[in-house]
Amino acid sequence: MGHIFQLGRKYAESLGLKVLDHNGKLVTVTMGSYGVGVSRAVAAVAEGSYDEFGLVWPREITPADVHVVATGKAEEVFAKADELTAALQARGVVVLYDDRRKVSPGVKFKDAELIGVPTIVIVGRSLEDGTIEIKDRASGDRHAVPVDQIVDAVVSEVRGSQSGGAQVKRAATAKAGGVAS
Repeated sequence: MGHIFQLGRKYAESLGLKVLDHNGKLVTVTMGSYGVGVSRAVAAVAEGSYDEFGLVWPREITPADVHVVATGKAEEVFAKADELTAALQARGVVVLYDDRRKVSPGVKFKDAELIGVPTIVIVGRSLEDGTIEIKDRASGDRHAVPVDQIVDAVVSEVRGSQSGGAQVKRAATAKAGGVAS
């Protein structure tokens, strides 16, 4: 991630930069440069945080906290995804929102995995059952959350609150008649 390169004496000579050497004699300094480049940091993270589907951003440095994906063609799906995005942003969550209407769900899911935001929220078919799905990008784990609890569940997931997220997950799983994993 770091880089070092020698500038030599070219700039020091033009600026008249001199120091006393160990014998007390004036000499022109030899210059160098070093630093940590942001672009190199991103490349290092990408090289260390990916799987066969794309990037998997570490939560600490992700460009967005949540990737909301609206799927299907029903207007209520997009209305709920718009509402959810606004509610999450109001709570300080940085949201990447895929509201492309003429793109298939499969393409949107592939794009979400490629981009690699840690939490993917899918507003789509499960809305009919009163739930919205949360997917952890790194593990692939998914769970359905009741619509009226989704904002708190996502905020808990993003902020790292294990107990709040687990309670919502258990409630959502119980409502769906499944077994909590």
